[in-house]
Amino acid sequence: MNDLADTNSKVCKSNPIAEPIELQRGAAIKNRLMKSAMSEALGTTDNMATKAYPVLYRAWANGGIGLLITGNVMIDRRALGEPNNVAIEDDRDMTLLKEWAAAATENDTQCWVQLNHPGKQSPKGLNEENLSPSAVPFAKSMQSFFDTPRAFEAKEIDDVILRFGRSAGLVKEAGFSGVQIHGAHGYLVSQFLSPHTNQRTDKWGGSAEHRREFVLAVYREIRRQVGDDFPIGIKLNSADFQKGGFTEEESLEVIKQLEKEGIDHVEISGGTYEQPSMSGKDIRDSTKQREAYFLQFAEKIRSEVKVPLAVTGGFRTAKAMNAALSSGSLDMVGLARPLAVDTQYPNKLLAGKIIDINVNPIKTGIKAIDKMALMEVAWYGRQLHRISKGRDPKPNENALLSFFKVVASSGFNTFKTKRLRAKTEELKT
Repeated sequence: MNDLADTNSKVCKSNPIAEPIELQRGAAIKNRLMKSAMSEALGTTDNMATKAYPVLYRAWANGGIGLLITGNVMIDRRALGEPNNVAIEDDRDMTLLKEWAAAATENDTQCWVQLNHPGKQSPKGLNEENLSPSAVPFAKSMQSFFDTPRAFEAKEIDDVILRFGRSAGLVKEAGFSGVQIHGAHGYLVSQFLSPHTNQRTDKWGGSAEHRREFVLAVYREIRRQVGDDFPIGIKLNSADFQKGGFTEEESLEVIKQLEKEGIDHVEISGGTYEQPSMSGKDIRDSTKQREAYFLQFAEKIRSEVKVPLAVTGGFRTAKAMNAALSSGSLDMVGLARPLAVDTQYPNKLLAGKIIDINVNPIKTGIKAIDKMALMEVAWYGRQLHRISKGRDPKPNENALLSFFKVVASSGFNTFKTKRLRAKTEELKT
């Protein structure tokens, strides 16, 4: 072993987050730090990528992270999770997608595109209609923000599955390193998995086995369209923490089945917009002290699956990250909010610096707003917009002011989306 290799080996042993990892399809990730998906909404009104994406992702790529997971990219312009989502349906946006991919893979960084369909979890008025496995309304406290969806027809489910595959193929063509299926946080895949939101009686619903058939079909279609040499991961809820919802036992079975199918990577998270555990709300103090909200679930399943696991939620210090990695409970550490306020956070962690990072829960002082995950999404999203313009984040930005700015912007962009949709329909007629 040469001197440099020997030095690197010693660094990795003392600092496991610096150790590279190789996935089963040969994808080599340079360290164990992963940027988990965050809401960006930097696209155009007609859901195309913009120059903001290369700026933002170049900053993260050069910040030292091993794996970047993009914010959710939609597979269907008719089904948006929020205004200004990027949708990848065809090659109309390929030049800018290639520029985004090139920036995001600088500094030997991998970048996987998170593919998503919101199902019913889309703000009122944004889409012409929202579809879900079943027509289950939101909790009363959320019904002013979200419409009750229409249940999918069987042929519409087949179309969604094909769209996941088509989008993944385009992502590969653009030069990204892989894709991640968004199967968490109350979006469409998790709606199919949950008996709370999936009350179908056909092959897509009923038993846990039937409810997980949708995500298996999505994985198979993506694999068919990207081939065997392209990594596919999934972000999956450990549970959705709703009465009558998706359980840890069911989540484990989904992971086992996906492992048999050949999934390359699983990221563990949890919760929905109705029960936002992923944001750190209502998390026990003992869990917060361990710095990882979903580590216990990872520990539980590690003995039963060998697929590389990432846990996102709560990690803040290199000490806690290294302890979790050394325990063998997980293979990668997922980071989100810290990277919205400090793009160099990974480099600092890898260098062994002590970092005091301000990522406490965002509060406006208005109870109804503060209990919603949407507030967290909005505030951190604003920081990403600052970075995408070449500006520094603003960690102390007033939460209430930020909220009103986001509401105003979202409302205006929703209006522009509706107007564009109406004009498009006029042209068709």
